[in-house]
Amino acid sequence: MNKKGLLVTTMLALTVAGCSTSKDGDKPSGTTGTGSSTTAPKNVTLKIGLPGAYDVTKKEIIDGFAAKYPNIKVEVQDAPWGDFVAKIATQIAGGTTPDVWLQENAVILGYGKRGVAEDLSAYIKRDLKDADYISGLYAAKTPEGKVWGVPHGINPIALAYNKKAFADAGAALPNDNWTFNDLIEASKKLTKNGSDGKPAFYGFVGSTSITQGWFPWIKQAGGQALDSTLTKSMFTDPKTVTGLKQLADGIKQGYFTNTDFLKANGGEVQAFATGKAAMYFLQYSNQVTMNKSFPDADWDVVKIPKAVDGKRYVPMVTNSWLISSKASQDVKDAAWQFLKYYLGDEAQKIVAESGASLPVKKSALQILETSSGKPQNKKAFTDGIAEGGTTLDENASWNEWRTAAQPIINDIFSSNISAEEGVKQINEKVQAVLDKNK
Repeated sequence: MNKKGLLVTTMLALTVAGCSTSKDGDKPSGTTGTGSSTTAPKNVTLKIGLPGAYDVTKKEIIDGFAAKYPNIKVEVQDAPWGDFVAKIATQIAGGTTPDVWLQENAVILGYGKRGVAEDLSAYIKRDLKDADYISGLYAAKTPEGKVWGVPHGINPIALAYNKKAFADAGAALPNDNWTFNDLIEASKKLTKNGSDGKPAFYGFVGSTSITQGWFPWIKQAGGQALDSTLTKSMFTDPKTVTGLKQLADGIKQGYFTNTDFLKANGGEVQAFATGKAAMYFLQYSNQVTMNKSFPDADWDVVKIPKAVDGKRYVPMVTNSWLISSKASQDVKDAAWQFLKYYLGDEAQKIVAESGASLPVKKSALQILETSSGKPQNKKAFTDGIAEGGTTLDENASWNEWRTAAQPIINDIFSSNISAEEGVKQINEKVQAVLDKNK
């Protein structure tokens, strides 16, 4: 691992089958008039940026790319995630970025709007088959049809449950037909008070974060944060308010955990893993911590409960790869060849086996579903996103509007303000951010 604050460049002799330049201005190079791939690649140097280094992107993938394709010399630029993010801002300003790198999906959307990222829609149309991938392939797609990146990995949520807690309570285990009302009623029955009369064991972890907290609650109630164009705030929608109130009521009335309890018990994952709460909206990546730090915990997962409309909405967090719009066309072609390899069977199998995120290729998901280790029911994640995977209403200003909304949402869950009054303030702040970023 590199020392913090340093960006290390490692030279690897890699090769890649790429494409020759095309005179068609609206198509990626190496295409005919019908969009089919044609010629062999040119010799170029490709700079690949890896925030988090090989802890985030498996070295086997880079090595596999090197072994398979002999024409591209690759410079791997890696650093701890925070150092990389700080460095990339300076590189963008100076025009010295890597040719292809990954960051949070919302950041990638912002880069696309600023002209930093290449639109990959034509490349995808030419070389990939939609039927081979889950809908998360288009996590970085805008309402206008631009695609500013492709997934590095998908991190959805499912409903995790503590088997012992249900057995002790004589309660039926959760199943895929549960609704959010079923979750609420089970939480009430499972919650137990201590000798002081206060809850010592909770039915459900009442997370206040966006992914495992308020976003799935508003979606299941029929609400949304933004409209379909991602330009209008929808926080004052009565259905959005209903979802927020359901979560807030659970925290206030004591059958969902509160912030103080979670702080005293090591946070959300630890509170669930150590048997202080019976259920939790677990992100897929959290299973790595569960298996490593709490191997004796007896737990499994089912799909996130169904919404009021009978459908299922499964929030998923995505990191995405982008190609620099400033690279030469030959380098863009080489970068896309790398991303095609990353989205292919060989690399997607490695992503699946890492346990840190889900692949987007369906064939790799099928491999994952038969793997051993907890959770046993991995199909709760894979089938869940196939049925109802959804991003977090991400747009180019996602980080900004989410940051504006979260303190007021926290006040709602702390009972410092009513949901009805809070959403008015949220709506005003979020809409101001959206209008500023039009």
